[in-house]
Amino acid sequence: MFSPKKPLAMAEFVSLLAFMISIVAMAIDSMLPALGIIARDLGLENPNDAQLVITAMFFGFAIGQLLAGPLSDCYGRKPVVYAGYSVFIMGCILSMTTSSFELILAGRVLQGLGAAAPRIIGIAIVRDGYEGRAMASIMSIVMAIFILVPAIAPAIGQGILLVASWRAIFALLLGIAVLALLWFSTRQPETLAVENRRVLSVAELWAGIWEALSYRMLAGYMTCAGLVFAGLLGYLNTAQQIFQDVYGTGELFAVYFGGIALAIGASSIVNSKLVITLGMRFISVRCVMMIALVSLLFLPVTLSFGGVPPFWLFMLWLFVVFFCFGMLFGNLNALAMEPVGHMAGLGAAVHGSLSTVIGIPFGWAIGVAFNGTIIPLVVGFSLLSIAALAVMFWTEGGMPK
Repeated sequence: MFSPKKPLAMAEFVSLLAFMISIVAMAIDSMLPALGIIARDLGLENPNDAQLVITAMFFGFAIGQLLAGPLSDCYGRKPVVYAGYSVFIMGCILSMTTSSFELILAGRVLQGLGAAAPRIIGIAIVRDGYEGRAMASIMSIVMAIFILVPAIAPAIGQGILLVASWRAIFALLLGIAVLALLWFSTRQPETLAVENRRVLSVAELWAGIWEALSYRMLAGYMTCAGLVFAGLLGYLNTAQQIFQDVYGTGELFAVYFGGIALAIGASSIVNSKLVITLGMRFISVRCVMMIALVSLLFLPVTLSFGGVPPFWLFMLWLFVVFFCFGMLFGNLNALAMEPVGHMAGLGAAVHGSLSTVIGIPFGWAIGVAFNGTIIPLVVGFSLLSIAALAVMFWTEGGMPK
């Protein structure tokens, strides 16, 4: 078996991996406090249009996931990571220097496209050198660090806005990408031997995609993951407007957003303990049921307050929903990957890419429906969770056990 000639020490390897993977969350969440300012600075007629800064990033990310894995299997891990960071940097420069909203969105698509490479290939690098409990241990540490990023990224973006314009956030992202690229290129060895690389064939790739989608488990739980992601995207699209415009939290937006993000981290830890005894299906179906139940119960309460219930009640609902989210994402991904162990790389790429594609239009619909209340968000979570529950029952042929 091929092994790197100069493997990194574990502490540096885990730190580098977490830094690489976190660029996606950083590029999304650090921009949230700036959306309203971007809308005003560029004279957008509809403030909701600024949400496309988030959606465009995910669109590029969806495409990039499908490309990065197969390309790295053919050309090696490091060249594709180099290419990914290069595309991300070009996207940052374009978004930072233009005054055209359309070109900013083009830059965001490039950022998403480029960020997919370190995100997908970072996991592949772990798989190349580790397996079993060792791999699980490394990924647990990496994800524990990664969870902190959504909690602090909005605060970083807010801090930049206190002393500079929103363009400086793109400059920060560019700097992070350059630092990650330099660290990765100088310290991380190639982990995929030449003799283990696969010839890239469009016909084989297409056949592999169709084979992956032919598995009911992958198709079903991929769809569930996409519906769950749609709710998250709808929240990300409207979070700045809800917290700052509806509830007037001002600069404390980052604090409240970070607190909700930490709920996902806490539930991920709880899930790691419970999943051994209760199982992925048992936890997943009950988490989706909980999201549907609390959202359907919260909807009439929201309507009774004219669409703006007390802030503490809104935060309580969010906490319950996102606690369930934290338990869902890992379980749904694992369930989708169960039948494709023989083609894990391509299976993961198909699952990651298409679940994102499924989520984008629904998340966008929640965002554009924003009307100065939280009604579209609550309705969106209610409908999406019911749909996800129906897909789960179809996938399992009944109640998942």
